[in-house]
Amino acid sequence: MAARSRARRLLPLLTFVALGMVLDTGHFDNDQEAADLRLGYVKPEVISWKPRIIVFHNFLSSEECDYLREIARPRLEISTVVDVATGKGVKSDVRTSSGMFVNSEERKFPVIKAIEKRISVFSQIPVENGELIQVLRYEPSQYYRPHHDYFSDTFNLKRGGQRVATMLMYLTDGVEGGETHFPQAGDGGECSCGGRMVRGLCVKPNKGDAVLFWSMGFDGNTDSNSLHSGCAVVKGEKWSATKWMRQKMTF
Repeated sequence: MAARSRARRLLPLLTFVALGMVLDTGHFDNDQEAADLRLGYVKPEVISWKPRIIVFHNFLSSEECDYLREIARPRLEISTVVDVATGKGVKSDVRTSSGMFVNSEERKFPVIKAIEKRISVFSQIPVENGELIQVLRYEPSQYYRPHHDYFSDTFNLKRGGQRVATMLMYLTDGVEGGETHFPQAGDGGECSCGGRMVRGLCVKPNKGDAVLFWSMGFDGNTDSNSLHSGCAVVKGEKWSATKWMRQKMTF
């Protein structure tokens, strides 16, 4: 019964993403909704069921990637992590990138609205359940140590509930290292993480690709298998944009 219920919940998403693989993009030349969703361009690839991870190839256009980097560049600050005691952001050697958040006014811009709509449709989570997009830059030797995206403090749960899923979008090419590593995925195989071999699954940061993974299971509990890290950048700059999605409305 539980397996049948899970299949019913997955069917709408899998049916939708499959359409993007088979439909002729020429039919959408005058369809703004299809253009916003990049139907025919986005190619989904399920890489793990435990934890649940889907890579969406060509999720962002090259122009959208450049747009996010340019609005972020003047406002980059040293990244922080959540303090479990207070729920506030604090500086830590767990995360050595720099970043910023798209603000509520920028969220109304057509490019940002199209990206957020696309995230909502492909994740099947309402736009209003999403946090503000965070743009990050990792320079050589910078990284993000293994962590979960779900909250372990009560402060952050008061606004929007627990984090359900994350859409991580890559904004640059030509990066050596900088993979996203899921140590508890991959059936015991190995992959390259920042130039060294590790256990698990590693997703290479290719410009325009996105990784959707769930921090909560079908049972409504947090999924410890969603542990992940940002491998150290060896060469070049890794830019990414992250969208966290909650159980309830955040705005």
